[in-house]
Amino acid sequence: MAILIDERTKVLVQGITGREGGFHAQQMIAYGTKVVAGVTPGKGGTLFGGNVPVFDTVEEAVNATGANASVIFVPAPFAKDAALESIEADLPLTVVITEHIPTYDAWRFISHAGRKGKRVIGPNCPGLISPERSKVGIMPGSVFERGVVGVVSRSGTLTYEIAYQLTKAGLGQSTVIGIGGDPIIGTGFVDALELFNKDRVTRAVVLIGEIGGNDEEMAADYISKEVRKPVVAYIAGRTAPPGKRMGHAGAIVSGSEGTVAAKAESFKAAGVQVAVTPDEVPRLVASSLKKISA
Repeated sequence: MAILIDERTKVLVQGITGREGGFHAQQMIAYGTKVVAGVTPGKGGTLFGGNVPVFDTVEEAVNATGANASVIFVPAPFAKDAALESIEADLPLTVVITEHIPTYDAWRFISHAGRKGKRVIGPNCPGLISPERSKVGIMPGSVFERGVVGVVSRSGTLTYEIAYQLTKAGLGQSTVIGIGGDPIIGTGFVDALELFNKDRVTRAVVLIGEIGGNDEEMAADYISKEVRKPVVAYIAGRTAPPGKRMGHAGAIVSGSEGTVAAKAESFKAAGVQVAVTPDEVPRLVASSLKKISA
């Protein structure tokens, strides 16, 4: 079983006629994702790739195709309106790949999604993949394999690296979610952990965090109270200098908060094993799975 997306998910791509949207729509289709529609205002009535209909609005696309998820490749100045359009069309899942979206714009569509009871992944994220079923976003499908390990990550590149390490070790994944590293995101660690905790197939979870903010500490608190599956964590930014933003807008350490040490201590107190290097993650996961199988 997978969470959020599977082989039945019908995806529409907002911005499908743009360079990025078009390229990744082709990649999703090649992977087996059911891309049923594209949306680009002014391009309605055309076809993408010879067989994917393009519509002027999300509402038209949903009514015509029954799409139940959207992925957004719209440029940052227009991404807020694209996300709000997806949410207003009652799509249960909106994945916002676009980066450099102003914080206030992100707050606008994420808070609106919350009021409407809809889920947003991102912004500034790689999306998600349920290996061998469906992928929505920009993750390279070749490094993933179907299995029982759930992965949730703030870092796109580390997601691919650690998933590849897991795959090489024979530890396939149930679903992998890149939640994004901006200060305001739609789905956080706790949200993903709750879904993995309820999933019957997922037997262990890998959490990939980074410096800055307190999302990892909140996740540790939730794990200690609610999660009954083994969790292995890796935290990026061990050598980052305080006060300097590293990559993501949210990856900045201020004072004593947001450091690798503080996050690692929170996880260890919650019974979470913390890997020092990415290649240590598979060994810790395998050990955890062996213990619960014994």
